[in-house]
Amino acid sequence: MYELKEIIRPSADLRNHYNEVSKQCRENNEAVIITVNGRGDTVSLGYEEYKRMKARIELLEILAEADEDVRCRRVAPIKDTFDDLRKILKEG
Repeated sequence: MYELKEIIRPSADLRNHYNEVSKQCRENNEAVIITVNGRGDTVSLGYEEYKRMKARIELLEILAEADEDVRCRRVAPIKDTFDDLRKILKEG
């Protein structure tokens, strides 16, 4: 299971210690939750972690669509699917 460590820091840390917060996100793969007046406001992630998270979300959306297709019986025999793919590849 995917688990991202979270650290909570006040907004003043973002302003006064940006390099430290940025390093924490990048090197430790941690999500830094920025608080304003003691309440969660924003989240900072390293760019690589952001890309991984975005890819996971996109994959989950595709899998949810496929699951819905199966539940609604919008499926085709595998032979037909591969025949269609072969035809597309030959044309392209």
